[in-house]
Amino acid sequence: MKAAVLYEINKPLVVDEIDIDDVGPGQVMVKTIASGLCRSDLHRMEGRTPTEVPAVIGHEAAGIVEQVGEGVTYVQPGDHVVTTFVRFCGTCRYCQTGRPFLCAHGRGTAQVLRKDSQRLTGYGGSCFAERLLVPERGVVKVREDAPLDKLSILGCAVATGVGAVLNTARVEAGSSVAIIGLGGVGLNVVQGAALASAYPIIAIDVLDHKLEMAKQFGATHLVNAGKEDPVEAVRALTDGGADYAFEVVGRPESVTQAFDMVAPGGEAIMLGVSPPGSKASIDIWQLHLTGKVLRGCLYGSIRQRVDIPRYVDLYMAGHLKLDELISRTYPLEDINEAFAALKAGEVARSIIVF
Repeated sequence: MKAAVLYEINKPLVVDEIDIDDVGPGQVMVKTIASGLCRSDLHRMEGRTPTEVPAVIGHEAAGIVEQVGEGVTYVQPGDHVVTTFVRFCGTCRYCQTGRPFLCAHGRGTAQVLRKDSQRLTGYGGSCFAERLLVPERGVVKVREDAPLDKLSILGCAVATGVGAVLNTARVEAGSSVAIIGLGGVGLNVVQGAALASAYPIIAIDVLDHKLEMAKQFGATHLVNAGKEDPVEAVRALTDGGADYAFEVVGRPESVTQAFDMVAPGGEAIMLGVSPPGSKASIDIWQLHLTGKVLRGCLYGSIRQRVDIPRYVDLYMAGHLKLDELISRTYPLEDINEAFAALKAGEVARSIIVF
């Protein structure tokens, strides 16, 4: 099968012919229909997050089940599925307490390629390949009348952004919300805030075309952080500070800004991916005397098999925008061009269509 292989850090992906392991007990073979490109994949390519090479990366996709292994009961061949980059084991303390997004055994967004045989093996999703071999609890079954190419971005961008608003922060109607960073995840925070009936919804970025795009997802006010101080701008728009601020960039400076722009008792929620060891500066005086909350968010705090089918229903009912998020589609052979557009900030989300 064809796959885009990361052979060296800071080098282009190579579209190559590789093998894949046979389906084993508890595993599912999925024919990939489409895969989304995420900035965290770019971080792996550039060595900003640890990645063993050679590997096949990519972690959000949708496809059709081709084979199931022994003991698999949740899906059968022909089922339409969305993959999740955090699987859930069902038995660890996090799964047992209703937090499967924190599963102690469920991480994995890349599979190692055996150098001696060019065979894909491991536990990750490896979505930049024509087929995926994943654990049964790494897929979510979805309705078959929904277009799989559009659903391919549900497994990360939409689940993380919308989930951060509805699950992590639990934003209440009428609350003021600020969003720093308007990439694929940030735009989903914007539309999550719109779903929650927040007001105002303040979109912050340094690129005017991204700010304009945020309006169609529900932003009510726009702030160009390259032209004005975003903290002062948000304070002016919210009578002293937002109820919630979401950082979706991964820059230490943005984390500090998010914390500074929320009102006493407000929450700053961190979604952006930073390199290991990154440090942000927080005024402990504010933290102690204002009751502000600084909160991390992994995977939108979603319950994979509950929330993703709900998002599909919202999309099919016209309440959740997916088509508008997909700026461009590419064949696998053009994946490096797609990543160049992502790095340049030209797109909201791009997908590889197989």
